[in-house]
Amino acid sequence: MQQLTALLDQLTAEQYQQPSAYLSGSTIGQHTRHIIELYQCLLNGYDQQSVCYDDRKRDVRIETDILLAKDFLHDISCNISKENIDLQLTGTYDQTAKEQLHIATNYYRELLYNYEHSIHHMALIRVGIKEVSTAVVADDFGIASSTIRHREQCAQ
Repeated sequence: MQQLTALLDQLTAEQYQQPSAYLSGSTIGQHTRHIIELYQCLLNGYDQQSVCYDDRKRDVRIETDILLAKDFLHDISCNISKENIDLQLTGTYDQTAKEQLHIATNYYRELLYNYEHSIHHMALIRVGIKEVSTAVVADDFGIASSTIRHREQCAQ
């Protein structure tokens, strides 16, 4: 959250919303919204012990309003530390399926999923930034921890 916020701090509203040919026409804002909404689904489902990523809002305001996005990233950072509990993951993972799957999971497992998924989208953001901005991107932005460790071992 901190890395993404630091990057967004360097962008103008126009750069945040600018379609990128490198990202098949999507924007930094759209990838940021996706990251935010997955975490929101997890946090919103915590008390009900059920999470469904299919039910995210796809709120266009998050992908067009950089200040709102940063507010949501801050809220997520402030509320992410929770006790591990069992959760039910619900979703339809096939476009032709008529019924949802229900899978036993837990908060920490879903938190890890969100973290890894965020890294993936941050890697895409890293590619798109080069087209829309001269923002300075941290060396480890959008790179998995295991990759960073591997690179460090290879350098030794």
